Amino acid sequence: QVQLVESGGGLVQAGGSLRLSCAASGLTFSSYVMGWFRQAPGKEREFVVAITRSGVRTNSADSVKGRVTISRDNAKNTVYLQMNSLKPEDTAVYHCAAKNGASIYDRSTSWDYWGQGTQVTVSS
Repeated sequence: QVQLVESGGGLVQAGGSLRLSCAASGLTFSSYVMGWFRQAPGKEREFVVAITRSGVRTNSADSVKGRVTISRDNAKNTVYLQMNSLKPEDTAVYHCAAKNGASIYDRSTSWDYWGQGTQVTVSS
């Protein structure tokens, strides 16, 4: 059974930083592209950032470009999301996702597995 478990969310002031983690189990982690999506109340789930299987290439949404860094540790089956210069509009539930294959897709329907999410709240 595949499990993706996020951690590291919380309440932070605008301009602050957070580091999210996602621990994966039940899958061959190094065979999966890993990504982060977020969903704010009343809005659709949106792509944030993703990283290829080897970690060589990443792709991020324009709304977070330059403020987020994704990384992965294939030995620990874990993917990380470092978020800096946080804004109130970054407030959302952040979900970890896994996709079998080599390509990064920004459509949520293209991903195979999802975590339950971790809440990030940025106060102004």
